[in-house]
Amino acid sequence: MGFAEQNPRLASLIERDKAAVWHPFSHASLEGPPISVKRARGSWLIAEDGRHYLDAVSSWWVNTHGHCNPVIAEAIAKQLYQLEHCIFAGFTHEPAVELAELLLSILPENQEKIFFSDNGSTAVEVALKLAIQFNELRSNGDKEAKRRTLVRLSSSYHGDTVGAMSVSERDTFTAPFTDYLFEVAVIPTPTEDNISEVTSQFELLCSKSDTLAFIFEPLIQGAGGMVMYSAEHLDRLFEIAKQHNVVLIADEVMTGFGRTGTHFATLQTKHEPDILCLSKGITGGFLPLGATSCSGEIVEAFHTPDRGKFFYHGHSYTGNPLACAAGVASTKLLLEERCQERIAKIQELHTVAIKDFSSCPGLTRARVTGTVLAVDIDCGEDSYYLNPIRDKLYTFFLERGILLRPLGNVVYILPPYCFTDSELGSCYQAIAEAGREFGKAA
Repeated sequence: MGFAEQNPRLASLIERDKAAVWHPFSHASLEGPPISVKRARGSWLIAEDGRHYLDAVSSWWVNTHGHCNPVIAEAIAKQLYQLEHCIFAGFTHEPAVELAELLLSILPENQEKIFFSDNGSTAVEVALKLAIQFNELRSNGDKEAKRRTLVRLSSSYHGDTVGAMSVSERDTFTAPFTDYLFEVAVIPTPTEDNISEVTSQFELLCSKSDTLAFIFEPLIQGAGGMVMYSAEHLDRLFEIAKQHNVVLIADEVMTGFGRTGTHFATLQTKHEPDILCLSKGITGGFLPLGATSCSGEIVEAFHTPDRGKFFYHGHSYTGNPLACAAGVASTKLLLEERCQERIAKIQELHTVAIKDFSSCPGLTRARVTGTVLAVDIDCGEDSYYLNPIRDKLYTFFLERGILLRPLGNVVYILPPYCFTDSELGSCYQAIAEAGREFGKAA
């Protein structure tokens, strides 16, 4: 008899969950009951049955400093008794102002204003609408001067709202909605082998007066399979876009807040984006919050007394004080020397690990950018999300007390910065075992 059967309260909770809750990216008839988490500390999720799970994916990439971090928890608790929420149109408050100032101090230098929203998808929607309306304002109503074409990279993922899906890869995620999405131009993700072809294709697109904006995930395309590419190649595309006044939108929802080794991935490029999208790690994983930053040029275009040209976008919880207080505390932790040292150490250990993986049977394409490590299980199939090996791998790691959510046959580690050397070592060992177990050479 399992723990749930012996524990009536837990059994009841699982049944209630089954009856009332719709979980993301899952189907109850194809999967077992969800793991009920009772509490969490540091790198660990602790289930109702007492099992501990090492959170090696930062609970969907949001947790930066560890679960229940006392500094962030205290900041939220203090804010709870001062101001929990207020309308953000015509009002402001200290946590939002302080967070905006903190973000602008570490973002690319050309960024001038922060627009708050609720999550990564909404941060992208804000960016797209800003770029489109900026183009409208820039054209001064001249229909001939208006631009309409958006450009994205192949394998991109920018969120699950309609605009964000429109600038994402047409795949399993978007298939049911394809007829309702607006069309965009697509260029391949740049590599050493195709960079000349990609730059030529992008130059041709940008040279047309119709190209409005280029949206991209800098250095790492997360949900697309942890596709990694160089800052030098991205800079080549930046140069072309700048020459043709194409708006550059950096989706740093996943890559921000130290994940690529610098505060933001675009700090590794020579040129600066016009707009950045932020979320996930912004609050350390405590509360939902999105932010879209923009350059002075974008801000200036909206400085008009004409009410018909205001940026009419907002969310009920825009600039929520509790989330902003968490964001301030999390960002200050990020800037501490010990956190920066830990980020560097994780990158160092990852770099050693991928060298070791090169000689591990069943593993291929080991790669690392900053604190993100990824490797493919060489199983002879490459159907990505629909690859049947995904579920086997997921269960394999859970049985070893490690939460890793493979993207098909792609296994990755994206840990909170509190991860210890030994905890990382456990992940590396489990991945090597998975290669031997599931690789086609096994």
